[in-house]
Amino acid sequence: MSAEEELLQLRPRDVEIAAAKDTKSTAADESTIAPKPKEQWGNEIEFLFSCISLSVGLGNIWRFPYIAFQNGGGAFVIPYLIVLLIIGRPVYYLEIILGQFSGRGCIKAFNMTPIMKGVAAGQVLATGASITYYSSIMALTLRFLIASFSKVLPWSYCREEWGDRCLNETTSAAANDSTMSSLVNEQRAKMSPAELYFQKEILHEQDDIFNGLGTPNWELVGCLAVAWCIIGGVLIRGVKSSGKAAYFLGVFPYVVLIVLLLRAVTLPGAMDGIIYFFKPQWSELLNPLVWYAAVTQVFFSLAICFGTLITYASYNNFSRNVYNDIVIITTMDSCSSIIAGCITFGILGNLAFKTGAPDVASVVKGGAGLAFISYPDAIAKFEFIPQVSAVRLAWAPALYV
Repeated sequence: MSAEEELLQLRPRDVEIAAAKDTKSTAADESTIAPKPKEQWGNEIEFLFSCISLSVGLGNIWRFPYIAFQNGGGAFVIPYLIVLLIIGRPVYYLEIILGQFSGRGCIKAFNMTPIMKGVAAGQVLATGASITYYSSIMALTLRFLIASFSKVLPWSYCREEWGDRCLNETTSAAANDSTMSSLVNEQRAKMSPAELYFQKEILHEQDDIFNGLGTPNWELVGCLAVAWCIIGGVLIRGVKSSGKAAYFLGVFPYVVLIVLLLRAVTLPGAMDGIIYFFKPQWSELLNPLVWYAAVTQVFFSLAICFGTLITYASYNNFSRNVYNDIVIITTMDSCSSIIAGCITFGILGNLAFKTGAPDVASVVKGGAGLAFISYPDAIAKFEFIPQVSAVRLAWAPALYV
């Protein structure tokens, strides 16, 4: 048999193989051209409220007041607003359009620039670290939520085991009318029941560590487990569940903030604290640490450079105009911070008025626990069923996580 005849016999087999390859390539092309529809937000409002509940959260209600307290009140507000407009809003817009244009999460969105994939991986790690930190804060709010169902709010009165360190407001008020001057120095050394309750009953702080750190508190461990279960429940079905939850998460905390603001501004001495909050110390504007604190606060409060906004925007319609949404979100973020600052410093002004402290800065110990001292103290002053307000207060920061 000649070589030509052998080729003619083999040709049909070759044609079949080629046809099979063409069929596979056609199927692959069809799968590439018509992929499975990507999951999207139910409507535009879900995306807006989800971004609000993400950006306007613990960074505003919990972190902003104590950062402002540590950096001179009004001296911090001015750099914060400047950084928000110059850095915060443009970066927020950049992340939203990056996620919406690519239609992918923060890792795959950087495929357009492979050299930046390390940044995407760092964003995921930063998000994981911040969630573990915020979940512990959420556990504290759940612990306060449980305590809010008590017949008498446990942070509204002094306990015997606290000794003379606690400021008894009833006794002090009666004494202020007659012998205020003789008790000023004594009251300055005292602490409010809300502050002592947070330190001794919630955190179980020790005066020293000579006896070790102690064992984990089972109440806080249980609250932490519940916090993680709530986070998992919200995220279990992706944007279908988190988008629906955003309707409540984006609105309810504002109701609580407005109620607390109305109560705080009516307390004696509250205006002194609010004035301290807004009155800038011009010399501090030259302090680079104040500007550094403003930058970090803007990044925390807006949740930018964590990759979450890129993922949120990837579920948007490709042609959606998000500029108005970004203006609304960043404006609400700054307003929430200012409201939270007014509440906190109004309560601190009231504490300074009661204790006779020379200024607001010396009335309580600053730090991350400032919001857990000032907000409960305001709730304890509600005359009509303070437990209801305490429950709403405990839920508000927890829902923001």
